[in-house]
Amino acid sequence: MATNFLVHEKIWFDKFKYDDAERRFYEQMNGPVAGASRQENGASVILRDIARARENIQKSLAGTAGPGASSGPSGDHSELVVRIASLEVENQSLRGVVQELQQAISKLEARLNVLEKSSPGHRATAPQTQHVSPMRQVEPPAKKPATPAEDDEDDDIDLFGSDNEEEDKEAAQLREERLRQYAEKKAKKPALVAKSSILLDVKPWDDETDMAQLEACVRSIQLDGLVWGASKLVPVGYGIRKLQIQCVVEDDKVGTDLLEEEITKFEEHVQSVDIAAFNKI
Repeated sequence: MATNFLVHEKIWFDKFKYDDAERRFYEQMNGPVAGASRQENGASVILRDIARARENIQKSLAGTAGPGASSGPSGDHSELVVRIASLEVENQSLRGVVQELQQAISKLEARLNVLEKSSPGHRATAPQTQHVSPMRQVEPPAKKPATPAEDDEDDDIDLFGSDNEEEDKEAAQLREERLRQYAEKKAKKPALVAKSSILLDVKPWDDETDMAQLEACVRSIQLDGLVWGASKLVPVGYGIRKLQIQCVVEDDKVGTDLLEEEITKFEEHVQSVDIAAFNKI
């Protein structure tokens, strides 16, 4: 298909001839123009080469090599084939040269590695790295076996025994003194007392109960660790009011059960006692 297409394609192969003739005609009339003539000449040469290449391709595909193969475009084709063959030979020779250069470089690298390994500087540095650790060189001196006479002399003479005993006594006395000072300091420091703030609701029997007398009865309770605070009368309903009184107690000495028991002893005035609020101080 491609061969048939190129065979029947209409190409103006001789266009460069007409371009050259036209260029020469205008040069004779107007004189040669430097820039334009050079551009037209280059364009004509390119067009000429393209036309020749297309003609050669078309002839090679169509197989139209005639008797006049030695002249004209076929001559150019043979010249092109010769040049291609020469380029191939040159390429092969260049490849051989590149391979030889690569082999030479690899041999040089191998020799350089061998020289670096066998260099005197490398040999000098290696033993230094091996003998760096002093622990292997230093060995403890061998102890001589002690004779029985020397053992007896060591037992008789105690140069440091008295000093150690004196130091132990001084350290024990110093430790006892510090412990005594710490105990005195701790005894002088006041101990923290846990306290609570309690709000009590004291309810009377009815509206005829004397609330002032009821409050006086409640405040008459005196206990160690109990301090009474503010109070007020709060209406409950139907003209009845309850006594709401606050107190501060020490948790270790006074409890809520003890307070309720002491207040409810006033049976003529007190009906019941409730805890409205309880907060730690």
